[in-house]
Amino acid sequence: MKSHATILLLAGLATSASASAREPERAADPVADRSAILAMLGEYDVDFAFDETVLLAPGYERAPAQRSGGSEVVILVEDAARADGTPHRIVLQHILVDPKSGHVTKHWRQDWTWEAKQRFEFSADQTWRVRPLAPEKTRGAWTQCVYEVSDAPRYCGTGRWNHRYGVATWTSDRTWRPLPRREYTKREDYNAMNVENRHTIVPGGWTHEQDNTKAVRAADGSTVRTIAREYGFNDYRSDTDVDFTPALDYWKATAGYWERVRARWDAFLEDGRGLRLKTKIDGMALIIPLFTQAAGVEEGRPVPDADIDAAFAEWVEAPPAGD
Repeated sequence: MKSHATILLLAGLATSASASAREPERAADPVADRSAILAMLGEYDVDFAFDETVLLAPGYERAPAQRSGGSEVVILVEDAARADGTPHRIVLQHILVDPKSGHVTKHWRQDWTWEAKQRFEFSADQTWRVRPLAPEKTRGAWTQCVYEVSDAPRYCGTGRWNHRYGVATWTSDRTWRPLPRREYTKREDYNAMNVENRHTIVPGGWTHEQDNTKAVRAADGSTVRTIAREYGFNDYRSDTDVDFTPALDYWKATAGYWERVRARWDAFLEDGRGLRLKTKIDGMALIIPLFTQAAGVEEGRPVPDADIDAAFAEWVEAPPAGD
C-alpha cells in the first residue's frame, strides 16, 4: 500500500506532466539560434571525455574511460542569409594547435542549415546517402552536419534550439554515424554508432554532449545488434593563454584550397547522389594526399584542380543505386 507522501508525490508528478503537455510549443527564433551557433566561435582549451555506461551484449566488458584534450580555435567560414534576411547556413571550421610546437592540424567542421530540406545519412559501410527531411521535422529546426578532417561527411542531426531560462541548448534527433577516429584504429567489435547530440552555450564557452549507442550493423545497414551505451562530454572553455596565430595563418593560406575540396564533396551530396569511400575505414588514403596538397598551398605552391580531381577519382564514388 502506497504511503500518503508517495501518493501526493505521484499526484504532483502527474499534474506537472499534464501541465507540460498543455504548454504551447514556443515559436522558433532563428535570429537567437544564429547567435547561439556563432557563440561557438573562438579559442578554446578542450577536454574530451568518453565513458561506456550501460552494457547491452552478454559477456561484454566495459572499455576503459577515454580522456584527451587539446587547444582548438573555431573559425567562421560562412554565415549566409536568405533573401528575406532569415539565417540560412553557418559553417564553422575547427583547427587544433599544439601550444608547445605550434603544429597545426585541421580538425572537424560543423555546418548548420535552417529548415534544411534534406541531409546526408550514414546508411551502410563507407556509404552516405542523401535523404529528404519531412516538413514537420525540419520546421523551426536546424540541421547540423559534421565532417571529417578531409571534409568527408560523418553525420547529420536535426533539432530545435531551446532558449528557456536564458540558456541556449540544441538537441538532435538520433542518427547513425561511423566509428569515431578515437576508436576505429582500436576496435573491431562494432562498426556504427547511433547518436543523439546536444550543444549548450555556457558562461566562458560551450559544451557538446553525446548519447552514443555502439552497434554492429550489417554492411547494408539492415540489421543491428547493440553492445554498449556511451556518454561523451566535450568541454570547450575560452583560452587566452595559447597563441593560435599558427592556426589562423594556416587557414588564411589554405581556405581557398579547402573551399575547392568542399566543392567536390558537395557535388556528390547536393545533387542527391550520395557517396561511397573506397578507402579503409580510417580514410587515410584520401586524407594524406589532401593534406599534402594543402601543405603545398601553404608553402606557396599552386595545386591544379586536376590534382584534387585525381584524388577524388581514386577514392570516392557515387554509391550503387538503392534505397
